[in-house]
Parts: sequence; structure tokens; C-alpha cells
Amino acid sequence: MKNRHKRLFGIGLGLLLVCGALFFVLNAFQSNLVFFFTPTQVAAGEAPKDGHFRVGGLVKEGSIQRDGMAVAFVVTDTHQEVPVSYVGFLPDLFKEGKGVVAQGRLNASRQFVASEVLAKHDENYMPPEAQHALDEAAKARIGAAVAQ
Repeated sequence: MKNRHKRLFGIGLGLLLVCGALFFVLNAFQSNLVFFFTPTQVAAGEAPKDGHFRVGGLVKEGSIQRDGMAVAFVVTDTHQEVPVSYVGFLPDLFKEGKGVVAQGRLNASRQFVASEVLAKHDENYMPPEAQHALDEAAKARIGAAVAQ
């Protein structure tokens, strides 16, 4: 084999290894990617039906039901609501009327089964996605009221 062929073979093998490594990195990134959806988007069917995602908004007043470690509550963006069930310890700051982001998936009855629940950490914080969703819902309500 000539030196030229050895060099081309080495370059080709190097490119193949780089492409293989890139494939595995992108595949791992894709499987760990979790998108955020509002209750309005979930109700509209925009959320993945078989995949994990996050839903965020406010915990609806009077919706928290506890049964030992199991908790059921409703997340709302003041326009639509998503029922959520969770088994585990909730953050200390989890309360009705406060911001929350839950990660999980929808079950067959369109109830969100959370694997993780995150609550705001102080009086001024709300996840930017949840705040944007609440702002958009408020604009939609105002627009609907003006149209009537």
C-alpha cells in the first residue's frame, strides 16, 4: 500500500470515528431534551402524547388533594387547566396560587403524571416560560372581552 493510500485510509477512519462520536452525543442530547408547554398548549394537543415534557403555571386554588405520599392538583395558566398527579415529596414552597413547573408525561386519560415538581424559590420568581404563558393568557382574555 502506498503512503498516499495509507494517509487517505487514516483520514477516512478518523472521519468515521468523529461521525460516530457525534452521532452518540446528539442521540444522548435528543433523549434528554425536555420541552416546556403551558396548560393551553397541552389542552390544544401541542404537547407530545408519548414523551416527557414540562407543564407550568399556577397551582389552582382549592385543587390540592393529598393521600399519603400521593398528591393531585391542577396547574392553570388562567385560561386552561391540566390535572396533575404526583407521588413523592413536594417542595416546601409548593402552595395554592403559586408558580409551579412539573415534569412528566400524559397518561391515557389525559392526566399529567409528574415525576418531578419544582416550585418557585421566593416571592419574585416565576419560571420565564410560565410568566410568558400567564401574560399571553391574560392578553387572550382581554382580547376576548373586548371582542364581546
